[in-house]
Amino acid sequence: MRASASAAAVLLMAAACNEAPNGTQVVADSTRTDTTTNPGTPSQVLADRSPTPGSIRGVVRAETWASGLVNPWGIEILPDGRALVTERPGRLRIVAVNGQLSAPVTGVPAVYAEGQGGLLDVALDPGFASNGLIYLSFAESGTGGAGTSVARGRLVGNALQDVQVIYRQTPKLNGGGHYGSRLVFARDGKLFVTQGDRMNWRDYAQDLARGQGKVMRINPDGTVPSDNPFTGQSSARPEIWSYGHRNVQAAALHPTTGQLWTVEHGARGGDELNHPERGKNYGWPVITYGVDYSGARIGEGTAKEGMEQPVYYWDPVIAPSGMTFYNADAIPGWKGSVIIGSLTPGALVRLELTNGRVTKEERYLGELGERIRDVTVGPDGFIYVVTDSGSGRVLRIRPVIG
Repeated sequence: MRASASAAAVLLMAAACNEAPNGTQVVADSTRTDTTTNPGTPSQVLADRSPTPGSIRGVVRAETWASGLVNPWGIEILPDGRALVTERPGRLRIVAVNGQLSAPVTGVPAVYAEGQGGLLDVALDPGFASNGLIYLSFAESGTGGAGTSVARGRLVGNALQDVQVIYRQTPKLNGGGHYGSRLVFARDGKLFVTQGDRMNWRDYAQDLARGQGKVMRINPDGTVPSDNPFTGQSSARPEIWSYGHRNVQAAALHPTTGQLWTVEHGARGGDELNHPERGKNYGWPVITYGVDYSGARIGEGTAKEGMEQPVYYWDPVIAPSGMTFYNADAIPGWKGSVIIGSLTPGALVRLELTNGRVTKEERYLGELGERIRDVTVGPDGFIYVVTDSGSGRVLRIRPVIG
């Protein structure tokens, strides 16, 4: 569902994008169950589906903070109000408070910038104010192909120093798709690394011996926490936190519960909102709400015993990338919302949660026609997004009034 999908797949997805009225309210239906795919097994409550609301105008507006970026992918606001922005071809930039771009930061690891690969996410160490450490996820080539890796280094001026690769997805595989990846620090200081199934290798998402299609949990130095669910199992990667994921390009920590939430790409339909829990299996490619780009069925259906249901799913897709929990006051009525970037059809998606379920979905900024790749909140309470194109921008999102 990224830019490298075939033209035919893009047309199929676009044809499916019929929009419901603006501001459609989602009413959770807890009575829908699935027993058809696995007769004789306990029925499961199916996930709630997005009503595909149209884009709302007149509530928020976008203004350009920085421009001249090439396929920006991740953004992280620094404590002094500047921002770090990754460019997928392999550059890290610093955006000054006035929007001026720095020269590329030196010391960034070499990346595999082919297909969907390249320099991906950026995150600050929880102790950044004192240690200056930042973390980068990226596609890295090596024996067998390429895979998702994570490096950390100390930001000094316009340079990264003492750079170390602390995690490498194994095995490395051929193909240019589905690297993930987002980086999220938990409250206990552990680092979540979201990944993809590498597209042509989707069955590996169910194989605990392989790194594809997993959310990983590591210590900041790359070592494995002793309380990870599969630590000590010789047949499993010890970094695994959860598995059965397709391509997770959006992740954030809930500001109240501290729980990890993610949004992952489905195929043709089936984008999913999840909160990955310790050791659980999220089903891909055995269960899914999507079908293949050809229209062919994937897996066994939408539910199976021992596999988790998503909290919510989109069909047609939003092609999700980047998310945050909005915990500020600058945009009235949005506090507590989940904010997600959409690549296709392109929008800012806002969800309201009640008791862990989506009760409302709204969409904004569809009129811009931009692929929103990442989303964050600045110290001013406004939302900042990056737009994924060869003429990429950082946009500041603020209320129309105020």
